[in-house]
Amino acid sequence: MTEINTAKHSSEELLVQVNHLLPQLSSSAPAMTLEQLSDLLDSSAVTLFVATHEGRTVGMLTLALFPIPTGIRAWIEDVVVDTDSRGLGVGALLTTTAVEHAKHLGAVTVDLTSRPAREAANALYRKVGFAQRETNVYRYVVENL
Repeated sequence: MTEINTAKHSSEELLVQVNHLLPQLSSSAPAMTLEQLSDLLDSSAVTLFVATHEGRTVGMLTLALFPIPTGIRAWIEDVVVDTDSRGLGVGALLTTTAVEHAKHLGAVTVDLTSRPAREAANALYRKVGFAQRETNVYRYVVENL
């Protein structure tokens, strides 16, 4: 059975689990440090959901919540399910858990993006109730000095 929990405290064990999943999420993402993981979990704006199946970490999802003048908004980022665990419903369970958490905290919308090439992920998001919006997404890359 798959279980979804929120990560509350950083630990070496959680760091290993997160760093195992990161390369499956992004080939360019560097491994996290314990300090970065602690900062993430200490943020009042972010909740890290971790999926376990038969005692093994098999996925994660980050939910960011923030107030703006038009209401509380939520954004889902960094959704990843371990390659060996895909097809078990982990992605759907992570996503619906995050949406319910956002609703409980008063969010009026929950947004996410997904590359068109990620066909399975896009189908999953539609299946759990997300609608594709006609919008442009812009990104400004901040150069580190």
